[in-house]
Amino acid sequence: MDGWNKLSSGLAGLNIGQSANKLAKGFQSSVQATRERLGQVAPEEITELPQEYKDLEARVDALRAAHLALLKVTKVYESETYDYPTQIQESLTELGTTIGHGITNFAAANLKGTSLPAPAPAQPNVPQHKTLPHAIGRAATNAATAVQTSSGTGDDKLGKALQTYAGAWEKIADARVEQDATIRERFLQPWQTTLSTSINVAMKARQAVRVSRLELDAAKQTLKNASPAKQEAARLEVENAEDDLVQKTEVAITLMKTVLENPEPLKNLNELAKAQLMFYASAAEALSTAQGEIEEFSLAAEGEYRKTRDH
Repeated sequence: MDGWNKLSSGLAGLNIGQSANKLAKGFQSSVQATRERLGQVAPEEITELPQEYKDLEARVDALRAAHLALLKVTKVYESETYDYPTQIQESLTELGTTIGHGITNFAAANLKGTSLPAPAPAQPNVPQHKTLPHAIGRAATNAATAVQTSSGTGDDKLGKALQTYAGAWEKIADARVEQDATIRERFLQPWQTTLSTSINVAMKARQAVRVSRLELDAAKQTLKNASPAKQEAARLEVENAEDDLVQKTEVAITLMKTVLENPEPLKNLNELAKAQLMFYASAAEALSTAQGEIEEFSLAAEGEYRKTRDH
């Protein structure tokens, strides 16, 4: 312990310019932090920060944790494929198709003017949305086409019901795309901005307070162990460190209050809930209408089935 104190005091006493002084302070702060972490500093020797500051620290920590927790889940809205059931398989198929189009078009362009027959340029398929609603809509459409084609009349009740069901999911798919775009623009972007700007600035101000407090306590230790010839310089260092800590604490308190009083997170959360509400309301309306029509087909089919059984 005496070795640490002598080394710290020796560095503090060096007069080799401002850079060396900063280096000495940084070393003393590191020593102080290590001693505190190892329990080698009595609690009464650690400068107590204002209760208001500590209360604000706890609230900012909770606010930051809330942002991170919600962001961790809602980031799925950045990619529309978060609920798509066969994304990988279809992506591989599309990749093969894209490569095939590329080869065909390359051949068409490079075989012109030669004796070899040039294939006609191929048009690439229009990219499809990869969401669960889109997948259900496409599957129901294909199923309806298959059933109606096989019946030969186009009047098959199951085919019509599937067509109605597909139409509902096409509306839901459109609403889903709109929901995701709204959430990205009005929730995710500003939510992440708050986290990376105002909250981050407050966290950096708190780190500055921590460093300043360590420097003050290190200066007090230096004063405590200083020789009579160095007492005055060490005392002046403590006074300067105290002034610095007060200033940085006031700045941090102001920044933390600003973060906590900011209404933007509430506004962002409201936009998230509103976008989700509009999507689920649209989905409920579309399915409700479709279900009513499908139920009519179901009752009619059941009635016809019973008539055939009665005869």
